[in-house]
Amino acid sequence: MASAPRPATFGGIPQILDVLKEQGYIADRALATSVHLSIVLNKPLLIEGEAGVGKTEVAKVMARALGTDLIRLQCYEGLDVHTALYEWNYQRQMLRIKLEEASLRPVEDKEHVIFSEPFLLKRPLLQAITAERAPVLLIDEVDRADEEFEAFLLEVLSDFQVSIPEIGTITARQIPYVVLTSNRTRELSDALRRRCLYLWIDYPSFEKELRIVHSKVPAINDRLAEQICAFMQLVRTVPLSKVPGIAETLDWSAALLALHREHLDAQAVEETLGCLCKDQEDLVRVRAQYLAPIVDAVRTAGPATDGWNPERIASLAAQLPKPR
Repeated sequence: MASAPRPATFGGIPQILDVLKEQGYIADRALATSVHLSIVLNKPLLIEGEAGVGKTEVAKVMARALGTDLIRLQCYEGLDVHTALYEWNYQRQMLRIKLEEASLRPVEDKEHVIFSEPFLLKRPLLQAITAERAPVLLIDEVDRADEEFEAFLLEVLSDFQVSIPEIGTITARQIPYVVLTSNRTRELSDALRRRCLYLWIDYPSFEKELRIVHSKVPAINDRLAEQICAFMQLVRTVPLSKVPGIAETLDWSAALLALHREHLDAQAVEETLGCLCKDQEDLVRVRAQYLAPIVDAVRTAGPATDGWNPERIASLAAQLPKPR
């Protein structure tokens, strides 16, 4: 098993920041450092954070920046080993058995044929292990899988080899670059955490969110972009079941742009509130209690140059209505 050669593109942390920016991902130095160390140390990178803050995008950007394939394993409750690793192509096996019925070959030879690699359906983990060039393996929302699967995953990440009873042990040709994401719906085991480097991605600051909006929605004007980001900073301070992340910010920005809005007002927010609130109770709460006060605060606070810093945001948030 060979370690993946270190890409020249990732010669240093400043260069990683540049590559990520070229790929449209606005990253800070901590994220770039984590990506760099994950690559040069050949260690999995566990990224945690709230939903919609850009965890999955790190793996996508890493794959594009490295010029390699992205292989994604989407975890869910009930995910088993075969779905993640391999399955046999039963239809093809049955067809081959039919063709072999008139054959005089020994049964052992027939079994060897139908349980060989051409009849194997490679799932994400096996695809990553058998790839000729080290891919980026994204294990997305690992917290949604159960503890039994997590134990199996830990074994795979330890040796980067798997055993298939009918074929034998398959060892990785090149160690994949592994990124795991978690929304912390359940606590991951200490063993898995020790195996990985760790990165926490929080909701972005006003300045960072504004840069992301301009990068992803370049046609938006400065005033609207600033008002959207200010609104998002304030709405995240209110008690919601599903706090909107950067994904909702970008959806909302694109929606307001599509509606030819030049600035934020109560009507615009009312008409597009479904871009932000993905829960019925949150929708009702924001519409009834917070929509008008936040819009007023955003419009009266002025442009970003007048102080959209954490202290200003905290001061405005303190003036919002108390939860009922």
